[in-house]
Amino acid sequence: MSETGVNGTPLLELDGIDTYYGQIHILQGVSLHIQPGELVCLLGGNASGKSTTLKTILGIVRPRNGTVRVAGEDVTRKSTSYRIGRGLAIVPENRRLFAPMTVLENLQLGAYLRGGGEREDYDRVYELFPLLHERRSQLAGTLSGGEQQMVAMGRALMSRPKLLLMDEPSMGLAPILVERNFEIIKQVHESGVAIFVVEQNANVSLSIADRGYVLSTGRLVLEGPAADLREDEELRKAYLGR
Repeated sequence: MSETGVNGTPLLELDGIDTYYGQIHILQGVSLHIQPGELVCLLGGNASGKSTTLKTILGIVRPRNGTVRVAGEDVTRKSTSYRIGRGLAIVPENRRLFAPMTVLENLQLGAYLRGGGEREDYDRVYELFPLLHERRSQLAGTLSGGEQQMVAMGRALMSRPKLLLMDEPSMGLAPILVERNFEIIKQVHESGVAIFVVEQNANVSLSIADRGYVLSTGRLVLEGPAADLREDEELRKAYLGR
């Protein structure tokens, strides 16, 4: 089976996902897909179901109904580690670095499931983030928020993902750093990695995305080309808080 989703097979597909926490119906019939090479954003406010969507993709939460496919393979009942091995990588909310470890050690952990990174993996990360080469011996916990975000992205890229999942990459960053951070996300995407950004910040997400989905109280209420979603003021007022 293709790892890269050739012949039109999505890298990721959620089909009719119903996810519950106890008796509470969180995700309700959610269906979405991401093709190779795409940058797709999932937008929504607090309690919209964004985090549950990511947890469902990663296998942390199992849906009651529906199917999760990675590169055409049904992974609905597969473990998180299996899915990571199939080409998913996550840049978690608030980075979640190993603060007492160096930048280099954090990057090395990103390649752990592959048995360790090769020279070309480090070269690629350092080319995208030259500052990390300079700071490779510095403890990750002493870096600024923007620098830590670079480490988190670099760590995820060390696993050579087919699809990079990003959970609220703008959280906790000053506006000027948010803009810079999304420039870096765009740069990573242009290097050939498909990206799925889960965000509240509609403006910056839609400015770099190919397509977007809008989630409201567990249901997808809008989807389409990012440019269309960005320019439709009525839709923005109704669902994106503008």
